[in-house]
Amino acid sequence: MKAQTQHQQQILIHRDSKAWGLQVWVSFAIAVFLCGVGLAYLPGKDLDRAFMVMGYFFCLSAAFVLAKFVRDNEQATREGRTADTPLFKLVVWGGFFTAMGLTAWGLLRMEVNDTYKAFLGVSWLYLITCTFTLAKTLRDKHEADLSQSRLQARLMRSDATATAETE
Repeated sequence: MKAQTQHQQQILIHRDSKAWGLQVWVSFAIAVFLCGVGLAYLPGKDLDRAFMVMGYFFCLSAAFVLAKFVRDNEQATREGRTADTPLFKLVVWGGFFTAMGLTAWGLLRMEVNDTYKAFLGVSWLYLITCTFTLAKTLRDKHEADLSQSRLQARLMRSDATATAETE
């Protein structure tokens, strides 16, 4: 989206295409569906199914937190400041690797067909990658909306100043 100021300066605010947004949401929905189907029809004990459901949710939330943490630290580095404490960094990365490790351990130790394990594993990893992509897309949209709002506020201020000077 382009906007022109009084000085003929062009400002570009990057936005993802609607097709990209649709692809991201459809991919995430497919990943959730595949994981849901795999877990719903998981043969074996109810305890195994409950463990895997909790593991998938733990991984999902840990992936969103990690994506936000990495993005916040990247922005803080560009601005020359520290975003988080070293302990929080340990908690975020530790939580993500713990979630992934425990879920993988639960998946590998289950007494089910190897083909079924492969389906669960691939759908789980697909869910994690789609989660990172969705988190980035949502954050990019939020940042573009903020930039557009700030630009509109600046333009309104400069218009108000110009109007006040001419009166």
